[in-house]
Amino acid sequence: MFDLVLRNGRVFTGAGNPWFRADLGVKSGKIAKIGSLGGSAKEVIDVGGQAVCPGFIDLHDHSDLTILANREADSKVHMGVSTTVFASCGSGAAPLSEKMREDVLREAPFLKEAGVKVDWNTMKGYLARLETGGLSINVAPLVGFGSIREYVMGMEMRAPTKVELGSMKKEVAKAMKAGCRGITTGLRYDPQSYAATEEVIELSKVAAGYGGFYTSHIRDEGDRGDPISAVEEIIRIGREADIPVNISHFKVLSKRFWGLAPKLVEMVEEARAKGVQVTADQYPYSASGTGLQAWIPPWANEGGNEELVKRLSDPETTERIKAGLAVSMEDRGGPESALINSYPLDTKIVGLNLAQVAKKWRMDPLDASVKLLRDHLEAILSGRVKGGFSIVNFNQKEENVELIMRQPWVAVGTDGSVHSPSGVLRKDIPAPHPRFYGTFPRVLGRYTHERGILHLSDAIRKMTSLPAQILGLRDRGLIAPGSYADITVFDPLTVIDRADFTPAEATMRYPDGIIHLVVNGVVTLRDGEHTGARAGVVLRR
Repeated sequence: MFDLVLRNGRVFTGAGNPWFRADLGVKSGKIAKIGSLGGSAKEVIDVGGQAVCPGFIDLHDHSDLTILANREADSKVHMGVSTTVFASCGSGAAPLSEKMREDVLREAPFLKEAGVKVDWNTMKGYLARLETGGLSINVAPLVGFGSIREYVMGMEMRAPTKVELGSMKKEVAKAMKAGCRGITTGLRYDPQSYAATEEVIELSKVAAGYGGFYTSHIRDEGDRGDPISAVEEIIRIGREADIPVNISHFKVLSKRFWGLAPKLVEMVEEARAKGVQVTADQYPYSASGTGLQAWIPPWANEGGNEELVKRLSDPETTERIKAGLAVSMEDRGGPESALINSYPLDTKIVGLNLAQVAKKWRMDPLDASVKLLRDHLEAILSGRVKGGFSIVNFNQKEENVELIMRQPWVAVGTDGSVHSPSGVLRKDIPAPHPRFYGTFPRVLGRYTHERGILHLSDAIRKMTSLPAQILGLRDRGLIAPGSYADITVFDPLTVIDRADFTPAEATMRYPDGIIHLVVNGVVTLRDGEHTGARAGVVLRR
């Protein structure tokens, strides 16, 4: 007897081959049999000829904290995601110093509102907390280089001492032993930008020794001058650390460098031909999402938020910061292209762009931007408000999005996090980037069904077996006997994202066409409705 039979589906195995009609039999959390299945089962779902494929794997996610407040992972489940991967961009939930813990409590007020105690210090402790209470989806953990560097060195803009480098390597080893599948960096962000390539290589060698991989928000995607050197750097890290490398949310976000996208793709192809295992992930939008603090010069962030506030209170230093901010803003499309999607100090400006705020305040856009940043940081540090200041930035060329998407070594990732249209996350993150809710259905609907950029079987491969391969998951990402029963059922003719950039309510719309989701053999989404099941596990290395 099967625990579950999905009957009469068009099965896409995830390997990229054409679909075939079959039933799937699930027993003890795994796919037991594929074919024309008779006999009895505890539950039978007739999928009516819809697409049946492996559960989607979100290769690039930032849910380290939000998933603790929404263990049902509502936004992920409704997209058909059965496994998500974090930390990303080098910043995660562990290890934590006391100073870092204070920052988490200030910047993620939803944790306290949800009754979550931030009482862990190590990755081992965090993963144990993650498992306590159950999860609706699986989590494949990574350790953040930035978290480790800040834990050991704080926000200092210098090279580590020999002792500090040794301490960082020990922290990587501890995290890998706790079950992390690799190391992630965000070399575009401070204090990670303070690290030389050689430092990154040394820590990556430790992860490689445990069979891990390396993934990175590369040092420059165009707004600081040299995306070619940034791609050369990640290839060098892969070669010298002898580790598989992955380019996080592969893109070119500066108009000055839009024409370099074919060259960057060519560089990856050449590296792969020489035996360096390079892959990438991508979200299917021409708008990125980040904090305004990432646009200012790296030296301004040295020492943390307290020191930045002091610099922003000094007129001469502020002028220097504005000069750097002006370059980033221009490269990213100007103030009209920067939409505020979270500002706890004044929620009325959420949904306005920086140019509109400047006009409202009768200020120059650079002065308005500095005021927004300084006022927010002062309010955060004083305890008057909690929560982050973030923006959505329209900064990419659609032609480049499609070029990158066509590459066979590019997987799909949201660069988002678990969210929900109700509860504490809606309150504290009121207008998330639409990719939080729409990434996978957007690839299937807009780019595959409507525009034909991808063939359906290959689009599915990019969401299933390819990210599983990158993660080293040998028993997920494929429809095959013996694989874990993570299964998504969707309608290939109607699947589409519905989330939009404005108004705030539109950013949180669930997609159409995702019908069922099975996680480890348990039905978690049935007929488009979350069942409340928490069958997810932490997928330790």
